[in-house]
Amino acid sequence: MGMRAGWPRIEVGTAGRLVVCGLVVLLAGRLAHLEAAERPNIILVITDDQRFDALGCMGNPVLKTPHIDGLAARGTLFTHTFCTTSICATSRASFLTGQYAMRHGVRGFRQPLTESQWRDAFPVLLRRAGYRTAMIGKWGLGGPLPRKRYDVFQGFSGQGRYYPKPGPGEKGPHLTHRLGQQVIDFLETCDDDKPFLLQYYTKAAHCQDGDPWPFQPDHRYDRLFADIDVPKATTATASHFARLPKFLQESEARRRWKIRFADPAMYQKSVKDYYRLVTGVDDVIGRMVSLLKKKELLGNTVIIFTSDNGFYLGEHGLAGKWFMHEESIRLPLVICDPRLPRKGGRTRVSEPALKSISLRQFWSWPGFRPRLQFRGDRWSPASASPGGMAD
Repeated sequence: MGMRAGWPRIEVGTAGRLVVCGLVVLLAGRLAHLEAAERPNIILVITDDQRFDALGCMGNPVLKTPHIDGLAARGTLFTHTFCTTSICATSRASFLTGQYAMRHGVRGFRQPLTESQWRDAFPVLLRRAGYRTAMIGKWGLGGPLPRKRYDVFQGFSGQGRYYPKPGPGEKGPHLTHRLGQQVIDFLETCDDDKPFLLQYYTKAAHCQDGDPWPFQPDHRYDRLFADIDVPKATTATASHFARLPKFLQESEARRRWKIRFADPAMYQKSVKDYYRLVTGVDDVIGRMVSLLKKKELLGNTVIIFTSDNGFYLGEHGLAGKWFMHEESIRLPLVICDPRLPRKGGRTRVSEPALKSISLRQFWSWPGFRPRLQFRGDRWSPASASPGGMAD
């Protein structure tokens, strides 16, 4: 997979102003002053290391994601969304605070948010506004787990393991299935009396670092893609690798390439398992949407689907992320708000996701004055409304 004909090239200098990190923060501020009956439920799904084209609705010729595609069909698919810092912990800190890395200062996996940063983190803002808040899945930041910051906290530190009993046969329910059941169990307790925020952060499609089998999908998907030959990216060549500076050629990304993508059989196994991990998440999304519909909550629930950063699948002779190639910094983004009108509108936005309206317009809501200066400052709910993109 990887770069295909028809995808526009993005210059590195442009990426810094195309971030999604302020999205939920501004939404939290806007919703804080609505009447309880007007407040939508919010589900934020953040996958791990899922690149922009690892979705059926983004034109992937191999991977099928019907449930996420359904969200895109009913909502808005943003085709050009970027993170500024392709590191799991740093990106997650940006989601929580609405700030660039240079401002929030989270550089490593052991570093937590400060108390002042927590005061204006979007889960705290929403909880203060009367939302019931829940966090399920990979937390991804340092320090003690923030159990007291949420009404329901079922997160874990570090990377976790896909299988609880590693070894031959990898026994036990897969982590994606276990997290999915926790999502279902939480939603079973929700009703229309009180709005809720659910942060569902997956481990998939992250590698199981340090394991000889790096990508570990649920065994129920073992036969998926078995008869398909996944095409290699046009940039996954020796000549593209030769163009890299020496420090990249000798980097950790190259070392990981050697154990994931170095020969054709290894490449096919790794990419297919990566796609199988995404398939597992898509199935959880399907279960989640079905339950919301059954409980008659779907019509007032905004679902945001994205990832923390992109991922190399062998392009440029590299693996992992971290660097400023498009494969590393370009993300999927779907916003499904069933309250918005659909007639005659468009559901696919090719403009940068945060291009439309300055956040300053949202600070005019009575009584809301954030103490921190949010830097994800080019997004508006209008851009999630078909036909509503501002010039």
